[in-house]
Amino acid sequence: MSEVGRMAVIGDRNFCAPFKVLGLSVLTPENPDQARTMLARVVQEKYAVCLIQETWLEVLKPEVAELSNKFAPVCVGFSDFRASSESVENLMRELSIKAIGSDALFTRGRKENETR
Repeated sequence: MSEVGRMAVIGDRNFCAPFKVLGLSVLTPENPDQARTMLARVVQEKYAVCLIQETWLEVLKPEVAELSNKFAPVCVGFSDFRASSESVENLMRELSIKAIGSDALFTRGRKENETR
């Protein structure tokens, strides 16, 4: 892959390992400090794109917000099949309200989980 198109992935080791097959640099932090260091490395090494797994996106939120003013790297969050993302849940809640006029399906499930 050319220098201009380099891509990195920051995420959990088990989930992100297959990205190596596609030629992406896979960075797997074990704690928030390592995640910040790895993102700084992505910036320093001038990657074009950095995919950040949702579990690490919240940790890196301030750094990603600061990078949004720069041309590169473009940081994009993604979720995996193992957990429902909050954004997907919110979208489904909005669709439910539009379809049936209520988010009762989501409220009921949340209350059941809280009582467990």
